[in-house]
Amino acid sequence: MTKIIKWGVIGSGGIARRRTIPEGIAKAQNAKLISVYDLNQDANNAVAKEFNAIASTSIEALLSTDIDAVYVASPVNLHPEHAIACADAGKHVFSEKPFGLNVEDAQKMETACTKSGVYLGTGLMMRFIAQHQAALKLIREGKLGKPVYGRAQLSCWYPPIPEAFRQDPKLGGGGSLVDMGSHCIDLLEMFFGKVKSVSCFINNSVHEYESEDSALVSLFFENGAMGSVDTFFCIPDNSSKNILELYGSKGSILAKGTIGQGASGEMTAYLEGDITGYDAQQTRVAGGGLAINPTPVNPYLAEIVEFSDAILRKRAPVNNASIGLQNQKVIAACYLSAKTGKVVEIK
Repeated sequence: MTKIIKWGVIGSGGIARRRTIPEGIAKAQNAKLISVYDLNQDANNAVAKEFNAIASTSIEALLSTDIDAVYVASPVNLHPEHAIACADAGKHVFSEKPFGLNVEDAQKMETACTKSGVYLGTGLMMRFIAQHQAALKLIREGKLGKPVYGRAQLSCWYPPIPEAFRQDPKLGGGGSLVDMGSHCIDLLEMFFGKVKSVSCFINNSVHEYESEDSALVSLFFENGAMGSVDTFFCIPDNSSKNILELYGSKGSILAKGTIGQGASGEMTAYLEGDITGYDAQQTRVAGGGLAINPTPVNPYLAEIVEFSDAILRKRAPVNNASIGLQNQKVIAACYLSAKTGKVVEIK
């Protein structure tokens, strides 16, 4: 069995150049970068030179190189076209989120990959952060008790930038909600299960581009837990601490800085076990808790290693198409709720 998956990249600038290529594909022992393509040929040539890859001048040229899988990191509106071209060429597809501008786009991608017998993966890499996996283990072991409420927050300062696809809903599908809120929603679904219904507000609080710079989502999960996601493009980076809060009938898991592009942050579990009586004074003890500090794992490396291993072992990847499709459905429901002012069920 071949032990290396040979990768191509569509959209070699942006997140691919900053993170996924240098931290993921280039460092994964079961992956090797072969070829890259980007509309910006100067940027593409620079990436190819830096990582000793072929600088392809078209999608067709990239797909004709000796590759097994393609990382699709082009603007969101191009994901379906690029992913389907890869699937038709028999290449496995690992797509950045969201899969497309809408649920229909995502379903087309999934259908094309299924028809061609190739895997479709999604770049919701924050699932792989070691502290998130440690928290998930505690929840699955019942240490948190019955899930009650979760909050996930991710914000940054993202001022107007010419031709930035995330600032044009026709290119990126939306703003802070789809770009950053999608990660937050996916994390809460990993911890608490599928979302049943949502209520959402979006706004342009500071910036005047077409996409929203502010979003607030209320979530109701199938298991009865509730949650919220707040995500903004108009809060300075260092002022946003990327908070994660998970509450249950037996305690809580509280974190800051674990949500994001880094490998770790601060996470503490306050687990109290079964409580049978009522404390009228509602006594609270300062400090304490169990620090959760597993060995950090680079999420970009982890997602590439996992997807490559799935191909090699011919098994479904953990970061599979169903996760990406579910995320797209929840995001679509959020935008519909914001538009109509109503609670929207996930179908």
